[in-house]
Amino acid sequence: MAESYNICLDVGGTKVLGSIFNEKDEIIYRLKKRSKSGGSGSADVEKVIISVVEQMIKESGIDRKKLNAVASCAPGVIDQDKGIVLFTPNLPWRNYDMAGAMRKQFGVPFFVGNDVNLGVLGEYHFGAGRGYQNIVGFFVGTGMGGGLVLNGRLFTGNQFKAAEYGHMVLDPEGPLCNCGQRGCLEAFSSKQGMSAYIRQQVGRGRKCCMADDVKEGVFRSRKLVDAMKKGDKVAGEAVDRACHWLAVATGNMINTFSPDLILYGGGVMEALGDLFLEKILSEVDRYCMPQIRSTVDIKVAALGDDSILYGDLAMIKGLK
Repeated sequence: MAESYNICLDVGGTKVLGSIFNEKDEIIYRLKKRSKSGGSGSADVEKVIISVVEQMIKESGIDRKKLNAVASCAPGVIDQDKGIVLFTPNLPWRNYDMAGAMRKQFGVPFFVGNDVNLGVLGEYHFGAGRGYQNIVGFFVGTGMGGGLVLNGRLFTGNQFKAAEYGHMVLDPEGPLCNCGQRGCLEAFSSKQGMSAYIRQQVGRGRKCCMADDVKEGVFRSRKLVDAMKKGDKVAGEAVDRACHWLAVATGNMINTFSPDLILYGGGVMEALGDLFLEKILSEVDRYCMPQIRSTVDIKVAALGDDSILYGDLAMIKGLK
């Protein structure tokens, strides 16, 4: 097998994670950089992406001529055929020709897809989803993404717009979401939703050890881990609220699709997966039909931070 390399990227609301895969589909180098998603345009995050790729190539010592392709996720609605990010609620991109810009920069094929679609695809081919034919994936991070495998194929719907069930409205009177609606699952159960709840409670005069961590944005997952270990009451309420609405949403998806597997991934699950899973499992049976629930497994993603990276790789390799 000729030596070649693929670079895969996970571009989120607060970070860019990069990896280099060898021809054996092994990660041989990785790099993570913080990004500021509140910039004035696409160029701010684009600079971080380019710097991650260039730094990995330089530090890993791979031959640039042996680079086969680069692939990335982006959160939001993606025209995967054209490589255009149509809309993302947590990054400053609207109708952004990401593939065009990156092909020009790197001189190799560039692929882009929805972050959680790719996370579920990665788990389906390389992780916890192997052997299942129908998977509903919830990825809990800065935002809340969804991904579906139906009858053994990633389901992306009309123009790749399906599975945005992080924006299913659970309470029309609920908190405002970045997508413009109120009461979305994301507004309750993502890091943004939990951070907003903590800010609200601190604003009412309650004490919380995470007050400074959410003052100007979202907390880092390890801060929530520390707060839970300390028994912080407000942080605990934010987690309970997040898990409650995840249980409601999970029950709805179980009734709708009768999947083989419900899969939870993303940075929050990587940090607090066992705790979140325990709380979700304690409630989910209330919100779905027992005859359907009895044939559904519920798991945390096996690849952790690498789920989306392996989904990128699957996209490069043409796996469905």
